[in-house]
Amino acid sequence: MTTNEKNIATFIHLSTLTQYLIPFGNYIFPIIIWSSKKNESEFVDFNGKQTLNFQLSMFLYSLLLLLIAVPIILYAVFNNVDIVNNYNYDFDNFPLSKITGIVMIGIIAGLIFCFMKAMEFFLIIYAAVKSSNGENYKYPLSIPFFK
Repeated sequence: MTTNEKNIATFIHLSTLTQYLIPFGNYIFPIIIWSSKKNESEFVDFNGKQTLNFQLSMFLYSLLLLLIAVPIILYAVFNNVDIVNNYNYDFDNFPLSKITGIVMIGIIAGLIFCFMKAMEFFLIIYAAVKSSNGENYKYPLSIPFFK
């Protein structure tokens, strides 16, 4: 495997970090790079598939966690908040005793989401280092959409 192949594979992994600057950059840039170079190198093809599988998996996991957390937390907050004077919300009397099991599920789902996004960042860096060393890396918890 050539240095060029290693660099392209590394760049595919690192291009997913554009999600922090450009919406859907974590899909657009890896797809562009992978689709233009996948026929030239088996190593690049493997890393492109792994990257896209991981990003799509993270999207599904994030969507699921947010669908659990956001409605529960919004319901709990707005159900227990008094509206004072023209839609000014009074959070001072929010009783912690009204945090029920379902609210805890929402809070835990939100915390898992935050942990998962941090884990995603570090796994991308780790995969980029592995590919720059010429090693194949399979992301954990990745659903194999592309085989």
